[in-house]
Amino acid sequence: MSLAFLLIAFLTVATAAVAMALRNLVRSALLLGASWAGVAAFYLWAGAEFLAFAQVLVYVGAISMVVLFAVLLTRPSRDEGAVSPASAGRLLPALIAGGSVLGVLVGAIVGSPLRTAAKPPLAFTVRELGLQLMGPHAASLVVVGALLTVALLGAVVIAAPGRPGDREDPR
Repeated sequence: MSLAFLLIAFLTVATAAVAMALRNLVRSALLLGASWAGVAAFYLWAGAEFLAFAQVLVYVGAISMVVLFAVLLTRPSRDEGAVSPASAGRLLPALIAGGSVLGVLVGAIVGSPLRTAAKPPLAFTVRELGLQLMGPHAASLVVVGALLTVALLGAVVIAAPGRPGDREDPR
């Protein structure tokens, strides 16, 4: 492995880990964008320039800004930021569930046979990819974009606090 790959991998994983560990949602959202930029750097290192461009455009640009706006629009007051004893009691089951998922993923990756290609892969240029995406697959690209937009807007609406005139939930 090259030094560039190790540096990109370390920075990407480190920014994602710090984003998960921070209690400040705004900083976590910004670090998540930095982690996605690290994935784009990996794509550049691997020679997939189009994927790197798409990663920066879609995730680092658009999705990071939607996440940041959603956090800023639905952020609770500072008093609600304290960790309750009930949520602290869920730490062990959460760690067990996360460790189980990690174990299954690592087992699947280690257990899968690594196949080497008998013949070299076909050369596929960025131009040909663009022609495919804007030609026969244009409708599916628009549908996926609309579905993601509706899902993110729905998440913001669901997470938004009630308006001052709304009744409180009787729970």
